[in-house]
Amino acid sequence: MSTSTKVAPLDHAMHAAHTWVNGVARQFGTDDREFAYGVLRAWLHTLRDRLTVSAAAHFAAQLPDLIRGVFYAGWDPDAVPMKFDAEAYGSRFAHEANISIQDVDKAASAVTSALLHFLPAAQIDKALEQLPSDIRARLEAQPIDLD
Repeated sequence: MSTSTKVAPLDHAMHAAHTWVNGVARQFGTDDREFAYGVLRAWLHTLRDRLTVSAAAHFAAQLPDLIRGVFYAGWDPDAVPMKFDAEAYGSRFAHEANISIQDVDKAASAVTSALLHFLPAAQIDKALEQLPSDIRARLEAQPIDLD
């Protein structure tokens, strides 16, 4: 029996997850990977909870293994889609990301911008098109000011 701790598929999954978190961190100009993970998770969960089961599954199928696990963590498919509005979206995102409500639009937009480096724009657009326009506007990719 080998004493090696390497398992190629798991190593690849970890690398992909770190790549995504690092991409989000870069959008914010930060080295704080915990923060980047938190806003990525909030983005994924608030999107997931507003989608139908079918739309969520189609989106999740495009995600790397560990990011897909984050997407589905705590999900109740019997409770979706949740019909929250843009204000409730902002509250949910802020709470889950542990950020102020005033930073939600900037954070959500920055995560969308980061994900455009990893997923085809058409795939992200297809998921966002499922959202009401007021929520979708909060998620649209925008250049971020890194003051």
